[in-house]
Amino acid sequence: MANLTEYYMQHERQWLSPYAALTENTRGRQKPCEANDGRTEYRTEYQRDRDRIIHSQAFRRLMNKTQVFLAPAGDHYRTRLTHTLEVTQIARTLARALRLNEDLTEAIALGHDLGHTPFGHAGEQAMQKCFDPRFAHYTQSLRVVDHLEKNGKGLNLTWEVRNGIVNHTGDSRAATLEGLIVKFADRIAYINHDIDDACRAGIMQLSDIPLELREVLGESHSGRINTMVTSIIRCSRDKNDIEMEPCVYEATMKLRKFLFENVYTNPVAKSQEDKSRALLMRLFEHYVAHPDAMPALYRRNMETESVERCVCDFLSGMTDRYAIETYNELYVPRVWRGIGTPG
Repeated sequence: MANLTEYYMQHERQWLSPYAALTENTRGRQKPCEANDGRTEYRTEYQRDRDRIIHSQAFRRLMNKTQVFLAPAGDHYRTRLTHTLEVTQIARTLARALRLNEDLTEAIALGHDLGHTPFGHAGEQAMQKCFDPRFAHYTQSLRVVDHLEKNGKGLNLTWEVRNGIVNHTGDSRAATLEGLIVKFADRIAYINHDIDDACRAGIMQLSDIPLELREVLGESHSGRINTMVTSIIRCSRDKNDIEMEPCVYEATMKLRKFLFENVYTNPVAKSQEDKSRALLMRLFEHYVAHPDAMPALYRRNMETESVERCVCDFLSGMTDRYAIETYNELYVPRVWRGIGTPG
């Protein structure tokens, strides 16, 4: 057992691509690691990061956060947690095929959306309006792992995992190929599972996808994922970059554009977004005016940060359900049933 960690790192040196991020070359953690209290350590640094994320409170809350459809009643719609697991599966497949560091890839994928607000991007927009126009879920994810988890101590993750989390979307570029894999995997996952959910909701049918895109990418959920993943593997093997073949990439981006036009802005799918934004903004106003009503962690953080920053942290960490229940408790009157004997 005592030699397992060294065995894993030796395996990385022998097996992984020369472009992989080896555990032994990590830039390390922000703070020295705490003592193991005599426990035998049999994990690499990136494996430890993976475990810290999985055991975090923020990870558990993902199960009740919106992916596309607000607090869906059906059992089979994706949530932010199932999205994260699908991203992780795709990312691990790519990392293994390209002989990159699967542990690092997994840790980044599992942590990439920890800072997502309740109600998906509608919640993000609410925080941009009432707190800071620069608010973004990826920077909030980094804040969660650095400052908010473990009662304010943070998870103390390695630099490479933190870099991958904060650079998993938009125009930013992660410093490792493992981080770039997660960026592709995130897009592959949400494009395909959002099609699946939109069809389940009756908002679209598979036949609505333009024929030219289906001919390139495939007709089925698994077929499209296979096309995209295989294209990345073919195009990125033995390279110091992660790329998709031009024809597949073009079709993928057109499919993403199709979803923005037909699902993400669909009035049926987004019929509750105005309400969810208004709900969060009302809660923001309430807790700025009554900061002592927040949990101890956020009250304590007010010693070094603004009230608005701490309220944003509190609201961003809420699940859809908790945000709705909190709003109801504060603003929706209860039915008076009296205290006497009925009749």
